[in-house]
Amino acid sequence: MNNHLIVFIKNPQEGKVKTRIAQTLGDKAALDIYLRLLDIVHDVVFKADVERHLFYSDFPDHDDLWSHTRFHKYVQTGADLGERMKNAFQTVFDRVSGHESKKLVIIGSDCPYLSSTLIGDAFISLDDADFVVGPTFDGGYYLLGMNLFTPSVFDGIHWSTEHVFEQTLDKIKCQGSTFRLLPTLHDIDTESDWIRYTENQ
Repeated sequence: MNNHLIVFIKNPQEGKVKTRIAQTLGDKAALDIYLRLLDIVHDVVFKADVERHLFYSDFPDHDDLWSHTRFHKYVQTGADLGERMKNAFQTVFDRVSGHESKKLVIIGSDCPYLSSTLIGDAFISLDDADFVVGPTFDGGYYLLGMNLFTPSVFDGIHWSTEHVFEQTLDKIKCQGSTFRLLPTLHDIDTESDWIRYTENQ
């Protein structure tokens, strides 16, 4: 298998997930929503024809819904999101370095609109492009893929701002790399984001 999917999740602990939702709904409701998001992304990832690499925020849980026989499990390392993603890509690229062709894609657990079909489209995009990016309406991205480890795309980005997607694309363009874009989707950061999602289900 040359298609490798990295999934970033937070260990589901009350008071430590969906903190912006917790500001209006409380810690317990925020945890309940995050557990639903984990269920959604798990089902999507499980249907995707990929090798799966799961990176936890704090510790690997060997008794959760993410089967250790279907997911390689790791812990995220790094001072900020960019460094954690960079280190995850480095880890998986090193792991699969013997493969003739390697395509790596990373997703998080905040976008319930993501489908296994879109994940498949991302890997197909890497057949003739160096990068693939799935932007979000708030200026970030829900998916990033590459077929050659390029750590520079994580450097100097103003994380958790509306500039993440734009700055990342600028870095890709400046180094002369090619890219494909996926459809722009909403992610779930606030109570209103969650209401929008549930009302459309």
